[in-house]
Amino acid sequence: MAIEYKSKKVDLTTTDITTVYTCPAQTKTIIKSILISDDSGSGSTATLTLTDASSGVFRLKKETVSADATDEVLTNPIVMEATEILKAQAANANRLHVIVSLMEVTSDTNNPL
Repeated sequence: MAIEYKSKKVDLTTTDITTVYTCPAQTKTIIKSILISDDSGSGSTATLTLTDASSGVFRLKKETVSADATDEVLTNPIVMEATEILKAQAANANRLHVIVSLMEVTSDTNNPL
């Protein structure tokens, strides 16, 4: 079993749904932190969703971020299963950034998860 700490960053330049992170095969991921920051001076809203292996979409949070502020979205860690996808969508383009701190736990053939 291998453990790797990572940070994923996305600049929400459009109002399209944007993939922030996809949990790899044979991996479970623990998301420790999701920060959303506004650098426009105007504020905006972001919606975070989790898509599971059967394409079910679950809304995690709709967060309004004040002008020039940074908000921590999580109050507790989130566990993602293999192939699940974390996505973000901004209400306004070119205002918000998302930073995700996570830990990937990958199985090997001798120790499946």
